[in-house]
Amino acid sequence: MNRLYNSMEPRVMDDDMLKLAVGDQGPQEEAGQLAKQEGILFKDVLSLQLDFRNILRIDNLWQFENLRKLQLNNNIIEKIEGLENLTHLVWLDLSFNNIETIEGLDTLVNLEDLSLFNNRISKIDSLDTLVKLQVLSLGNNRIDNMMNIIYLRRFKCLRTLSLSGNPISEAEDYKMFICAYLADLVYLDFRRIDDHTKELAEAKHQYSIDELKHRENLMQARLEEEQAQREELEKHKTAFVEHLNGSFLFDSMYAEDSEGNKLSYLPGVSELLETYKDKFVIICVNIFEYGLKQQEKRKTELDTFSECVHEAIQENQEQGKRKIARFEEKHLSSLSAIREESELPNIEKMILECSADISELFDALMMLEMQLVEQLEETINMFERNIVDMVGLFIENVQSLIAQCRDLENHHHKKLLEISISTLEKIVKGDLDEDLPDDLRALFVDKDTIVNAVGASHDIHLLKIDNREDELVTRINSWCTRLVDKIHKDEIMRNRRRVKEINQYIDHMQSELDNLECGDILD
Repeated sequence: MNRLYNSMEPRVMDDDMLKLAVGDQGPQEEAGQLAKQEGILFKDVLSLQLDFRNILRIDNLWQFENLRKLQLNNNIIEKIEGLENLTHLVWLDLSFNNIETIEGLDTLVNLEDLSLFNNRISKIDSLDTLVKLQVLSLGNNRIDNMMNIIYLRRFKCLRTLSLSGNPISEAEDYKMFICAYLADLVYLDFRRIDDHTKELAEAKHQYSIDELKHRENLMQARLEEEQAQREELEKHKTAFVEHLNGSFLFDSMYAEDSEGNKLSYLPGVSELLETYKDKFVIICVNIFEYGLKQQEKRKTELDTFSECVHEAIQENQEQGKRKIARFEEKHLSSLSAIREESELPNIEKMILECSADISELFDALMMLEMQLVEQLEETINMFERNIVDMVGLFIENVQSLIAQCRDLENHHHKKLLEISISTLEKIVKGDLDEDLPDDLRALFVDKDTIVNAVGASHDIHLLKIDNREDELVTRINSWCTRLVDKIHKDEIMRNRRRVKEINQYIDHMQSELDNLECGDILD
């Protein structure tokens, strides 16, 4: 199965090889000769043929960013690599090489036809992202496990498969197994699968397929649920209130609080802790729900702003188009008149009038742009004030709610300290009826030890609350700053592009007039 070319040295793809290949497969007529002289940009190449070149390693293809068809068959390639930038590739031929492992294809999400015929591949995998795959040629390889067929069930568009020449193709149940488990397949080993064969295959493997479909449905449901959870979490992050719709923050306060966990076994603390948690979680949920509502308001504000900007630009452009249309109608008529005029003084006068019209158009277009800049500046400033006020109010209200969390923590700390001191007094007097765990009893050696333990627990809780508040405030302020900066930068770039467009158009009109003037004066 391997390809060996003893008459040639192994080669690596370099610029010289690529330029030669591009030139050889381009048009051969006059247009092709001109292209060779001027050079062909690799990014413009849609199809590339590199077969029979003794290539050992794939390299230097990153510039072919729009390539749709690539032939690398009949070389001595050992590893699939260097293809990550060819995201528009639809057709790839790597047949007749020395490839052992399917890899390096993750970014080729548009690939429809893949040939790995006549290599050294023993396992079908690492094709998960090729969701558009329709044709897969893997004949004459080393695939010997029928479970590889199960892997191919995920490719819903797969219609043509070639596996002849592999050890699995010698299995007695080879064709029936494939037809049963890949029910949408149309061609197998270059032959169309008839309906009768499909029916027999389905009947033979029905029980196993039903069981597999059940497992696949469960897996799909789990994946969809996980995806929904990820999307929901992303929505919460956008509102800056992720993990506040439950006990996550409260639980995190005790996750690293060894002293607090010990103290929870004190008599009466369990009930105290339960009440504390219930009230704490209610405040967190209030922050969460308020955050989602405020996010909707911010989104509405941004959508309204974007719509206003779009409408202003569109209306301004329409005015500009109307001015240009009126100018061009008059300008074409003037040019025709100049060409027909034979008297030089009249020509010069008409040219001056045309030049004045061009200048007038320039002034009109620039005036329109200045008006738009002023209009958008006012709109942007108003949006900036609104969004900053909204963010400020959100932070103020969230901080007020988080302050309630601190109040609860302080109250809990006070009660816990009272229970701890009372317990210490009972231990000293020998009046404590309850048995305490050894690690908890070790805290009650003296008042300082128990006070320090309760204080350490309190400090951890306050730090967690403070950190969550700081994170929320920092993130939303950063978001606001980035958003406003981007809007201002986008407007600056829009203005520069528009001024450049106007200047290029005016320069073109003036150049056309200057050329006409020279021609007529010479005549």
